[in-house]
Amino acid sequence: MKKYALIAVSVVLLAAAAGIFVANKDLLFGTEGASETVPEIENTTVGVANKPTDVTVAPSTALPATTVPPTTAKPVPTTAKPTYKNPAFKAESVTGAPSASAGTYTGYMPLPAVNFSVNDPSNSRGLSTSAINHSFGVAKNSKPHQISVDSQKYFDSKGFNAVTYDTKSTEKVLYLTFDCGYENGYTYDVLDVLKEKNVSAAFFCTLDHIKAEPKLITRMIKEGHIVGNHSDNHPNFSKIDRTRMAEEIQSVENHLRKNYGYSSPYFRFPEGAYSDSALDLVQSLGYKSVFWSLAYSDWDTSAQKGKDYAFNTVTARLHPGAIILLHSVSADNAAALGDIIDYALSQGYVFKPLTQLPK
Repeated sequence: MKKYALIAVSVVLLAAAAGIFVANKDLLFGTEGASETVPEIENTTVGVANKPTDVTVAPSTALPATTVPPTTAKPVPTTAKPTYKNPAFKAESVTGAPSASAGTYTGYMPLPAVNFSVNDPSNSRGLSTSAINHSFGVAKNSKPHQISVDSQKYFDSKGFNAVTYDTKSTEKVLYLTFDCGYENGYTYDVLDVLKEKNVSAAFFCTLDHIKAEPKLITRMIKEGHIVGNHSDNHPNFSKIDRTRMAEEIQSVENHLRKNYGYSSPYFRFPEGAYSDSALDLVQSLGYKSVFWSLAYSDWDTSAQKGKDYAFNTVTARLHPGAIILLHSVSADNAAALGDIIDYALSQGYVFKPLTQLPK
């Protein structure tokens, strides 16, 4: 009996041991496909799309905020371009005091010489140096051509002290101007007509002409006309640097000051050729650049077409605010000028000097 009881206990113990083995065999030997629960950690695995992940990366631990070096933004280098102001000199219409001891052609005391300070000589601001040849178009029906309109709008939009025609006066005003590079025997006739008609004009003269014709220049000044600056050597201002531009203007200015006791603030570009940089330079010296909205091919002394042609051409192109450009070397202009003035006056126009241009 004892024997059978011992056998029964042994069987029970063996069965219990077998259960424990079955329950833990995966831990002892491992089993393909057996699963294991792993705590989820964000961003700890690196894998390739559509392939099993086979690399495990330990979670990173952020450094304390105090150990992270501060980010210092580097200053952005400034690209601001310098601003230039007008020098102390300001061009203006002025004469010296009359004096018997003046020693000038006009009898006006000499004015002090000027030494221009050239603003931004290297054009560091990058103003355009592209050549622009002034164009005005043929005015018709008492209206300026659109080219003249656009030119004036361009000058105004850029803030240049330059004028193609008067857009501000409400009356039918005209400004009469002449270009004088040399004397051909007709300027005295022109002055006679202007005196008779009581009309003031502006004569833009080169330095050679001013030096060669002191009696003529003196008469212009004494009779109340403007002697404008047309440069020393008549270069194309779109092709020279800013320092040379200032030198060209200064030579004329100082000659007039010393020998005529006279100065005026008006400049006309030789050939009508300019650039934004040139306009800026002239303005920085205090001058107004004077262009035109009415002209014709009158400068060719070998192709004059007669008094009637000059009269018909000029009067057909009149318009309010016009700045008229004529050349004093033209026989046709000298012959027709009186009739042109009379016709304009009969149509309600009035002639004014450049000094009365609206600001």
